[in-house]
Amino acid sequence: MSTLIFIGTTAPLDSETSSAIDKQLISGPRHCGREGLEGDRQQDRRHHGGVERALHYYPGEHYVYWEEFWQAMALPPPASRLLPGAFGENLSDTGLTEEQVNIGDVFTLGEAVLQVSQPRSPCYKLNLRFGYPQLSLLVQASGRTGWLYRVLQEGTVTPDDTLKLHELSTSNLSVRTCLDILYNRPFCHEDLELLAEHKTLSLGWKRHAADRLESGQPERWVRRLFKR
Repeated sequence: MSTLIFIGTTAPLDSETSSAIDKQLISGPRHCGREGLEGDRQQDRRHHGGVERALHYYPGEHYVYWEEFWQAMALPPPASRLLPGAFGENLSDTGLTEEQVNIGDVFTLGEAVLQVSQPRSPCYKLNLRFGYPQLSLLVQASGRTGWLYRVLQEGTVTPDDTLKLHELSTSNLSVRTCLDILYNRPFCHEDLELLAEHKTLSLGWKRHAADRLESGQPERWVRRLFKR
């Protein structure tokens, strides 16, 4: 089966916040450049997009989990349906999760060649999108964040293309382990050094790890995870 490929344009999430999180399936060929898919937009370029965050992948398996979470918590229906594309991802499929994919793994999608650059850092816009004020924190704590790609080779992608593993990284640093070291584990000098010195991890994540090594203090999450 083909991988689902999405793009989005900026639209209001509430009276104060706009986002391009509402992604729609592409209907024809699209150029995939160094900063992502033709026609895809990001409202906040400081925290989204760019060459190290060109494409976001979110595992389709996670939507089943979030559906069951909503039922188990007896929550009102989410503000947006829990279907692929809803988390703002560009790519969604099944068979790959954060535990299985490593930082630095290389994939092909149509003519494009992609490399895993970092986990996704969830933000408060997920809370607004689904109408649940703790969702961003739950996504981070559960490790169900998905991951981001840089584009090593530009090219055309089509709705019929499938994401395929091209080359395994030799670092053996899974997306989940990378995420947990920075967000879900106590301070560990050795683990943080692994991130700070990693060859294919994004510069932003290496900087976060280096800053924590220097300060000995965790990063402040409040502004990212909750609207203030």
